[in-house]
Amino acid sequence: MPNIYVLLEKLIQQATNKKLMEQLDTVYVQNQIMSLLKLEYIPDQIDSGDYLSADDTIPNLLEQIIAWAMERQIIEDVFDDKEIFAAKIMNCFMDKPSTIHDKFYEKYAESPKAATDYFYQLSNHSNYIQVKRIQKNIYFTAKSAYGDIEITINLSKPEKDPEQIKRELELKQTTNYPKCVLCRENEGYVGRTGYPARANHRVIHVPLLDESWYLQYSPYVYYNEHSILLSKEHREMKIESDTFARLLAFVEKFPHYFIGSNADLPIVGGSILNHDHYQAGRHPFPMTNAHPAFSFAINGFPSVEASILKWPLSVIRLRSEQKNELIQTATHILNVWKNYTDDAVGIISFTDNVPHNTITPIARMREDMFELDLVLRNNRTTTDYPTGIFHPHMDVQHIKKENIGLIEVMGLAVLPARLETELHELKQFLLKGVDHLADYHHDWANEIKNSYHYSQIQEHVDTIIRDEVGKKFISALEDAGVFKQTETGMLAFQRFIEKLNK
Repeated sequence: MPNIYVLLEKLIQQATNKKLMEQLDTVYVQNQIMSLLKLEYIPDQIDSGDYLSADDTIPNLLEQIIAWAMERQIIEDVFDDKEIFAAKIMNCFMDKPSTIHDKFYEKYAESPKAATDYFYQLSNHSNYIQVKRIQKNIYFTAKSAYGDIEITINLSKPEKDPEQIKRELELKQTTNYPKCVLCRENEGYVGRTGYPARANHRVIHVPLLDESWYLQYSPYVYYNEHSILLSKEHREMKIESDTFARLLAFVEKFPHYFIGSNADLPIVGGSILNHDHYQAGRHPFPMTNAHPAFSFAINGFPSVEASILKWPLSVIRLRSEQKNELIQTATHILNVWKNYTDDAVGIISFTDNVPHNTITPIARMREDMFELDLVLRNNRTTTDYPTGIFHPHMDVQHIKKENIGLIEVMGLAVLPARLETELHELKQFLLKGVDHLADYHHDWANEIKNSYHYSQIQEHVDTIIRDEVGKKFISALEDAGVFKQTETGMLAFQRFIEKLNK
């Protein structure tokens, strides 16, 4: 194992290079980390050999320091212990929140992009964004009738070790602080068993509609500059007129970012519905470039352009230079949709006063106009569709059975880690007939095998598998569409538009 003093010196040098600290901070930071590592002195001479090689990244150096700390029994070889210790080390390099806040807005005076560039790089270099782990994710695109779509197989979140699982089972919850992983109080929180380490976490205050909201980046980014805007108040997600106003106010402040919200109902919503938050970033999702299927007018809102997108889900795109009128239009659509029923296509708005209809909204600036996509959602279940009528159906759940949330709505599939192995097994089945397939993949594998000539499979197996995964994802999105991209579906969509104009 490398000398701990060499590792410490290299980590400090890298932090200086990445502008996490100034040269004048060296002694202070060194002493803080020495205390964590229980080191009592620094040798006068440190033989560092070839200084800062390409492998001496901050994540790699941290891993080696963590391994040294475990060997010396400073920490145990348990997931949470290692995460907490790594975050504590990186926190030694971090400025206090007020300093970072002031730097952000100094950069904002130059341009909104300069501000987010600064904060994103800080979140990367501080190891809050888990760059090394994210690089393990598998990413590819696949062609579809709706344009290229994006697929990622999520390998970045490490599996919990047996001791970690044992600790969590034995843990008696004695605190609800922070109330959830999105709360403002996570900034600088050390962490505990079963709760993530956040010592090196920082957020930026972004006032919206006279409320306090905070911008942070996701530690496991799924797309470029994947960020989260969270409410200071721990309150449930809610799609309402103020939602549209906040989203448009945000893109007015940060016109190079999109921002969107998960729907606010189970099944069609995201994984966290108990804390009001939005997701933002700087990424051209496939839905961003979807073409209009047809345009229409909405009575009473003359400055707003409206169209239906050619997209597997049911999307109304609104565009206007007038922000307030756009908010009013979106609110009108939401109010009509929440009470809209069309039995002919399975849309029922309420069951015993339980609501089923809601919206997934996405905002952006384009060509100096405000643009707002409203994705119509319904979470009703039946005996035939116990997981949801407008949810991925059984024939695609071997690929994707989780909720179709905001990210998937926009055309980026986030697929489970098990598919890395299972797609390799599918490849061996297609090429060599070796059958180690999970039972739930058998029908799909045989269908693929019978759809292509032997020579096609032998020459293009990887492309075929990617395209077939893409087809399954598109089917999952089509399942989630309340008005299908069929003649019947489009006629039903027209009936809803007529309702908007009554």
